[in-house]
Amino acid sequence: MEPAIYVEDLWKRYVLLHSRPRRIKDAVLGKILRRHTPREEVWAVKGISLQVLPGQALGMIGPNGSGKSTILGVLSGVLRPTRGEVCVRERVCTLLEAGAGFHPDLTGLENIQLTGSLLGMSRREVTARLPQILEFADAQEFIDTAVRTYSTGMFARLAFSTVVHMDPDVLLLDEILAVGDEEFHEQCYRRLREMRQRGCAVIFVSHIMEQIRRICDSVVWLGEGRIVAEGPTEEIIQRYTAG
Repeated sequence: MEPAIYVEDLWKRYVLLHSRPRRIKDAVLGKILRRHTPREEVWAVKGISLQVLPGQALGMIGPNGSGKSTILGVLSGVLRPTRGEVCVRERVCTLLEAGAGFHPDLTGLENIQLTGSLLGMSRREVTARLPQILEFADAQEFIDTAVRTYSTGMFARLAFSTVVHMDPDVLLLDEILAVGDEEFHEQCYRRLREMRQRGCAVIFVSHIMEQIRRICDSVVWLGEGRIVAEGPTEEIIQRYTAG
């Protein structure tokens, strides 16, 4: 079986400019006078290799700044790798933080339609999924209201419901279950199990170990952009929490 996600020797570098000119005049003078702007290279990801098969769920754990969100950014196509090979199946749905990707000034309905359009779906396909999306999120009453007026929980429910009803091949989730009540979480767990049974591959990032246990078959522990350890969920969580 071919992997839904394949990453080989992934590196990602950021270049930080210190003392950036605050005015256009300063920038032009700096260019003319060939003034040196201090630059710093930061390697957020260093030689990461991993695979996720269809139907599998991989957890990513580690402290802030360990490279988790950068890896998701590369897998989703938001970031370009500095070097390395990355292959991801065609339809990728990403939820980075609660509702990221939704435009606050659009209504809930408009955001659903926009999400489907960005995934290459027709308006008819999105409309066919609309009843299930609204029922899951319990959002019928607010669907024609700008999402900036939503509570954090309502925002998260609609965003999650939208992406999980778009039939993705790959689902990337970053701390989405950090908000919402227990009933919402149980809905999410059930939906993720159904998606995995149909072959959807999942990468789930969270600082909440119980959620990692509920969702993931295996775990990658990241530190300073590298893999510290990887393996079965419970084994890696125990090592991580003990350290």
